[in-house]
Amino acid sequence: MRRGRIFTPLFAAQLAALAAMAAALLLRDGLAIPLEVPLDPNEGWNAYHASAGIGSPYPPPASLMVNNYPPLSFPVVAALGSLVHDNIIAGRIISLISFLAIAAGIVSLLRRMGCAAAEAAFGVLVFAAGLLVGSGYVAMDDPQLLGHALQVAGLILLLRQRPAPVAAALLCVAGLFVKHNLLALPLAVGLWLLGQDRRTARRFIIAGFGFGIAGLILTHLIFGVDLPAALASPRLYSLANFEEVSGRFLQWAGAALAFGLWLALGWRHDKWVRLAAIYGAASLAIGLLFAPGDGVDANIFFDAAIALALTAGLIQNRFGAYGRFVAGMAMVVPLALFLWLHFPDDNFAYTDDFRAQAPRDIAFLKQGPALCEQLSLCYWAGETAPADLFNLGEQIATGARPDAPLIALLDARHFRSLQFDSLESFALGTRVRAALLKNYRVDHEDDNGVFFRPR
Repeated sequence: MRRGRIFTPLFAAQLAALAAMAAALLLRDGLAIPLEVPLDPNEGWNAYHASAGIGSPYPPPASLMVNNYPPLSFPVVAALGSLVHDNIIAGRIISLISFLAIAAGIVSLLRRMGCAAAEAAFGVLVFAAGLLVGSGYVAMDDPQLLGHALQVAGLILLLRQRPAPVAAALLCVAGLFVKHNLLALPLAVGLWLLGQDRRTARRFIIAGFGFGIAGLILTHLIFGVDLPAALASPRLYSLANFEEVSGRFLQWAGAALAFGLWLALGWRHDKWVRLAAIYGAASLAIGLLFAPGDGVDANIFFDAAIALALTAGLIQNRFGAYGRFVAGMAMVVPLALFLWLHFPDDNFAYTDDFRAQAPRDIAFLKQGPALCEQLSLCYWAGETAPADLFNLGEQIATGARPDAPLIALLDARHFRSLQFDSLESFALGTRVRAALLKNYRVDHEDDNGVFFRPR
């Protein structure tokens, strides 16, 4: 590792700061895995779809449940869920393993790109701290990290001494059939290969299209679903969503991205820098394109975080001593500030009060047919006919689905217990809200939301 002697202690301090942030938050997330505490609305949603087992995870159109994800993650979670007897816990374990696999993959890639061990360590710690500080997805029941792990493994196969473009394409497409927003890496790799090795590029691109078409056909044959139509579930878009999602990412990554641009311009003839730059540009463009949608979260920039990790390692290897130090500070300091500013808000699931409330709320929802905005509570309560209130709300708001069937269930007092996150930001519209308040009364309210019983 080339560096000025005066900066050696400072580089060690930067590594230590990143490692301390990552280790503390990873321990917190790992300890939360067995807790029956809802960490995110995605958890119960994914657990219910995994519960389909060998059946179709795509409910009929008249159902109150909606599935706008590809199918591949659900049998994986179901298989582990059958062993641990809880799909949410299984999904959290798979998420943690996937996170660690991505981290190992980043180290492998950076070493292949010529980085020393300490430089690769810096890059992977930027990734780890970025995801742990900037999101709640590590060890959360959501397929995003599993999809990234598959695609990073594909990139490793592609960059080894004897590339395996067909196997790499299969893993990249598998990642897309786990989470459909994972377009950046295969797109960037295809573009990079066209300028690097056209024969390998052709094999990778043709195989990728072939596997993708085969996957769509198999999904239709096995589950009877038009997957592109299912993925295009109606949703609202707004500038406020764009500002919230992209703003949170840029708070900790913005300064680092500027140094990534410096690297891309100054070392534009370096093939590994070009790969990281193309990947970073593609991931940012796709993240910004998806960011305005309702329900979009920090995960839309995870490809950008992986690209930034590769960029960070390359900066430590390619820059001079002063540039490495300044770029390192531009990555460490914003992360530390973001953690300091947002930790109280992002840490709510781990408070003693929150943990104590969850069992009482789950017991309340066991009284009979239940309706939950936080689906993990209904899952743990044993509810067998769940409703996806987020996607229902989006469909009602966009006119894709009438609200009358849900209002009829509320008027009949079909549900014996209900949970909503809030009555002020009510997702299902004013007519459903009026039917709820007419037929149900508030039983109690806590950190898990507002709970109702029939009048």
